[in-house]
Amino acid sequence: MEALKAKVDALLQEIAGTTITDAATLEQYRIKYLGTKGIIKDIFGMMKDVPGPQKKEAGQLLNSLKVQAEAHYAAHEHLKEGAAAGGAQVTDPSLPAVPVSIGTRHPLRIVENQIVGIFEKLGFVVAEGPEIEDDWHNFTSLNMPEDHTARDMQDTFYVSQNPDWLLRTHTSSVQARILEEGELPVRIICPGRVYRNETVSARAHCFFHQCEGLYVDKNVSFADLKQTLYYFVKEMFGEHTKIRFRPSYFPFTEPSAEMDISCSVCGGSGCSLCKHTGWVEILGCGMVHPDLLRNFRIDPEVYTGFAFGMGVERITQLKYQVNDLRLYSQNDIRFLRQFEQVLP
Repeated sequence: MEALKAKVDALLQEIAGTTITDAATLEQYRIKYLGTKGIIKDIFGMMKDVPGPQKKEAGQLLNSLKVQAEAHYAAHEHLKEGAAAGGAQVTDPSLPAVPVSIGTRHPLRIVENQIVGIFEKLGFVVAEGPEIEDDWHNFTSLNMPEDHTARDMQDTFYVSQNPDWLLRTHTSSVQARILEEGELPVRIICPGRVYRNETVSARAHCFFHQCEGLYVDKNVSFADLKQTLYYFVKEMFGEHTKIRFRPSYFPFTEPSAEMDISCSVCGGSGCSLCKHTGWVEILGCGMVHPDLLRNFRIDPEVYTGFAFGMGVERITQLKYQVNDLRLYSQNDIRFLRQFEQVLP
């Protein structure tokens, strides 16, 4: 018993003098004194040599030793939390903050915003509609008969048939919905995504973006259409851009035309983009067909109008020389970062 008391007193002094400064020394303390192979576990083994009448006193003595050893450990247990949170390292508020990466608008959105902004200066209002359309708004009301090639399943994504529901093939369906409301005059610009059943390649995609415009009022002429588009081209591509109109055909306009501009890459001298002609087509346009107006109970003897439509990808290609349509939908951050400095 005397040997046990001497052993306990020595251990208490040793524990009291143990310096614990961090999580590592705390763990060393636990292993040495409180572990399954620690000193306190071993000293409890001395109980077998204590005479029977003194075992109670010996048990109290050893329990007191264990309690004080555990209390010393608990007093420093907060060091473990500091290690889990990054150790005893102190944050220096004078250090520069971690830089935050700033995103950028998509190039198609940048160009679309520029297109819309130009026409808003002329009084056009943005109009939007559903991307899943019915046959009437997408085809029939726009003078496209049942045997029109655009109705073929090789060209159009059909959701259902009888009745026909499909992914819109152009944003002209938005114009049809606005005319259906019967509130005149109408002066709208319709940006949006459209879908065509085409094989994806550098020059074609199964979805792309359009901006179409419509103006219906009394005494609207082809001269109004030309002046509107002249203004758009000068604002978008610069004062020195040359413009020409070529006769064309669209079922919803009469007369119809396609508009070309001088190539922005070669300046009109000829390159692969303009196929060495010096000209690039950017949009189709024309006067609203009288039969289309009648489809929406609008008298073509009183009201006239013009319409135009352009692909946003084509305008973006001319402004930024992006020649592969697939780049727009790959979400490659290296590609998108090239447009950080051109936010409108």
